[in-house]
Amino acid sequence: MRAPLAGIRVVEIASYVAAPAAGALLADLGADVVKVEVAKGEVYRHSTPRVTGIRSEFPEAPHFQMDNRGKRSLTLDLTSADARAALRRVIARADVVLTNMLPQRLEKYGLDAARLRGERPELIFASLSGYGPEGPDAETPAFDYTAYWARTGLMHQLHEPDAPPAFQRPGLGDHAASLALVSGILAALRTRDRDGVGQEVSVALQHIGFYVQGNDAAMTLATGQEPPRHDRRQPRNPLWNHYATRDGRWVFLVMIESDRYWPALCRALERPEWLEDERFAGAVPRYRNSAALAERLAACFAEKTLAEWTAQLEGRGLIWAPVQTLEEAVRDPQARANGVFAVVSHPEAGEFETVAPPVRLSAHPMPANRPAPALGADAEAVLAEAGLGPDEIAAALKSN
Repeated sequence: MRAPLAGIRVVEIASYVAAPAAGALLADLGADVVKVEVAKGEVYRHSTPRVTGIRSEFPEAPHFQMDNRGKRSLTLDLTSADARAALRRVIARADVVLTNMLPQRLEKYGLDAARLRGERPELIFASLSGYGPEGPDAETPAFDYTAYWARTGLMHQLHEPDAPPAFQRPGLGDHAASLALVSGILAALRTRDRDGVGQEVSVALQHIGFYVQGNDAAMTLATGQEPPRHDRRQPRNPLWNHYATRDGRWVFLVMIESDRYWPALCRALERPEWLEDERFAGAVPRYRNSAALAERLAACFAEKTLAEWTAQLEGRGLIWAPVQTLEEAVRDPQARANGVFAVVSHPEAGEFETVAPPVRLSAHPMPANRPAPALGADAEAVLAEAGLGPDEIAAALKSN
């Protein structure tokens, strides 16, 4: 069976994470994705482990490799008229333009949706922004740290009452946004194939932040009130809480229907006497006495190591998880049994693992084993495919 997007051409004019990650997923689905970069390459390409504070001599940027696998690289200086003209000829053969450039820059370079789709109505123009195409912040530059994390309430919600706001890890909102971008592009391709007309696809990091925390956002929109932040010392449901073990690790209990699991948990913890305690005899009494029960649970879990509790809790039908380090998590046998990680063969870095696409298709394997392209490696070939002659190619690449 042919790849779902075989024959689809994508021109990606983007940097960092969200839009390039969408481009990588489109390449996984079989699209020919041409990544347009500045001559020296985007900063993300050069963020090797040592640059980010990790003691490693790995020569490439693993996160850049993950978000740019399977693409071709075209380096152009868009301040050059010849380079812009060459890019427009590449776009003339494309089905999709994927970008995270700000609207003013797109218009400056003649790459805005109105102009490109005015010339070719069948073109699909997909854009990623911080705050969306309308409103006072449409031109405001952003990362997911600002638009997705800080301005949506997520940063405020995800810390306990007496702790400072939590710092987001890199790319959380970006990778969620990439999935929305791909969904929109696939829908636009479907309707274009049916009706012959493309459209604009727009995804904003701020909107993704509200969608990801949709449970809380919907509650606040309906009630006008802020959801209470979690306090592990006095949780609403002590069976939906995390507790420290003797060796300084953590166990996370997620038994939302607490009455269903309470007897089995008491037996697993070897605390049958709690079943006779009227303060803990149901969800409502446990809520009213949550501080007392949370204190007892904390003392109980502090008696044994995480490994001991893992052995004691497993196989009892309880909903819980050890709080793993990332180093432990990437070795998790369950993740490995389901192909969560892929092996990339890189001409310079050799073989290394990366995160595989987050969806599996039974009729289209997505091995995700192709590396990101070397900077500018495909420039001449891509321009030649667009119909440029040798002199035109030389002029387009002159300022690189």
